[in-house]
Amino acid sequence: MVRRARTARRSANDTTGVPPSPYIKRVLPHFDPLNEDQLVKIEAQVDWLLENIGIAFRDDPVALDIWRKAGVTPTGPHGDLIKADAKWIRELVALAPSEFTQLARNPERSVVIGGDNQVFAPIYGAPFVRDLEGGRRYGTMADFEKLVQLTYMHPNLHHGGFVVTEPTDVPVSKRHLDMVYAHMTLSDKPHLGAITEKSRAQDSVDMVEILFGADTLDNNVCIMANVNSNSPLLVDRVVTEAIQVYSSRGQAMVVTPFILTGAMGPVSTAASVAQAIAEAMMTCAFAQLVRPGAPFVMGNFLSSMSLKSGAPTFGMPEPVMSNYAIGQLARRLGLPLRCGGSLTASKVEDAQAAYESADSMHSTMLAGSNYTLHSAGWLEGGLATGFEKLIMDADRLGSYQKLLGVGLETDENAFARDAYEEVEPGGHFLGSGHTMRNYQDAFYDATLSDSENVESWEEGGSKDMRMRAHAKWNDMLNQYTPPPIDAAKKDELAAYVAKRKEQLPDAWY
Repeated sequence: MVRRARTARRSANDTTGVPPSPYIKRVLPHFDPLNEDQLVKIEAQVDWLLENIGIAFRDDPVALDIWRKAGVTPTGPHGDLIKADAKWIRELVALAPSEFTQLARNPERSVVIGGDNQVFAPIYGAPFVRDLEGGRRYGTMADFEKLVQLTYMHPNLHHGGFVVTEPTDVPVSKRHLDMVYAHMTLSDKPHLGAITEKSRAQDSVDMVEILFGADTLDNNVCIMANVNSNSPLLVDRVVTEAIQVYSSRGQAMVVTPFILTGAMGPVSTAASVAQAIAEAMMTCAFAQLVRPGAPFVMGNFLSSMSLKSGAPTFGMPEPVMSNYAIGQLARRLGLPLRCGGSLTASKVEDAQAAYESADSMHSTMLAGSNYTLHSAGWLEGGLATGFEKLIMDADRLGSYQKLLGVGLETDENAFARDAYEEVEPGGHFLGSGHTMRNYQDAFYDATLSDSENVESWEEGGSKDMRMRAHAKWNDMLNQYTPPPIDAAKKDELAAYVAKRKEQLPDAWY
C-alpha cells in the first residue's frame, strides 16, 4: 500500500521515476568523522580569530555604526576591523533559528531550510552557457528563461536559485528586475533575490511584497539571498547592505565565505575551515544586530587549488573533508548549512566532470547540507552552465533523494514474506505478487542511463549520455506550461519592472 501511494503522488512533470517532493526530509544519519577533541580545537581556533585577528567590515559606515551601537569599537589601520568577545558572538548567533520555512508561490512547493531537511538548487552565477548544439557562449535572457523553466519542471530540483546564468544581453543595472520577474512568473518554486547593489536587493524585496502581500512578508520568509564574504577576513558593503535589506524585513540571508585554500585561506584545511566558520559567525552576528532572530544560513565553499597554476580543483579530498567538518560544526552552532554541489573544473560533461561532481555532491549530501546551491549544471569551475549537465546532474539527484529520504525500509512489505511463500526453491520472483505490487518504484530509475544490451543501444543510434540529455531538455521545454499566477499580481509585477527600468540608466558594469 505504501508503494502504491507513492506511485499515485507522481506528477506529469516527474521525469525521473522518483516521487516529486518539495524538499527532502532526511532519514539517513549524517557522516561525522571528527571526534570531540578535533571539534573543540577548531572551535578554539574560531574564537581566537574572532577575538584576536578580527573581521574587517569595509566601505559601509552604517554597518560600523551598528557595531558601535552594540558596544564594539572598530580598530585597525582602516578603522573597520571588528574584534569581539567570542562568547558574545556565539550568543548572537544562537538567536538565529535552526530551521525555517521559505514560502513558495505554490504552497505545495514551500521548502524547510535547516534541521534534517535538504533542498537542492541549480548552479548560480555563471556568465557562460554551453549545450551540444550552441556550444559555449555568453548567457542571454532567453537562456536564463529556459533554465528557469527546466528547473521548475524537474522534480529533483526543489528551489530555483537565482542567477542560473548571467543574462549578458540585458544591462547590469536592469537585469535583476527581469530575472526576479522570470522566477516569479515562469516557475512557482521558491527562489533567491539580487544582492549586487543595495537598490537591487530592495527591488527584490519590493517585488516579493507585491507577490505575497505585506502581511505575509512581515511574518514569513518569502525570499532568501546568497552572498559571498570577501575572504580572507573581509566583509564588504555588498554583504552588509544585503543583510540590512533582507534581514531587516525578516528574510533569510545565506552568507558564504568563498575560500580557495592556499590563496584566500591557508593551505591547511583545518585553518581554512576555522576561518570560514569565523567569517560566517561574524556576519550572522551582524544580521542579529540588524534584527534579532533574523533567519541565517551559514555557507561553505572551500576549494583546493593547483599550487602549480593557481586554478581551483574540485572533488579533491581536502574540500570533501571540509564539507564533513563544517557540517558537524554548523549543527553544533544550530545554524542551517549551505554547501556547493555537483562541482567540477571540467569544460564539458566528460569523465572528469562525472568523477568530480559525484565526489563533491556525495560529500555534500552526507555532510547534511540543508541548502545545496550548484546541485546541477555546474561546469568550468562555475564559469559555465551546461544545459546537458543540468539534466544529467538532476537525474542523479533523484538517487540521493531516495537514499536520504527513504534509506532502508524494514516494514512488512520490505521483507516480502508472501513472495517466499509463493516462489518455490529454484524459481524466480519476477512474476510474484510482491514484485507486481512494487515493480514500478522498487528501484530508482535513472532515466538518462542506458542499461540495455549493446545491440539495442546501437539500434537506437549509439547515443551517449550527453546526447540523451540534450534530447531530454529540449523535449522538456517543448512540454513546458507556465504555472498559473494571479493575473492582477502579474500585471502589478510587470508594471513595477517597467517603472524601475524607466528610472534606471543603462549600465553594463
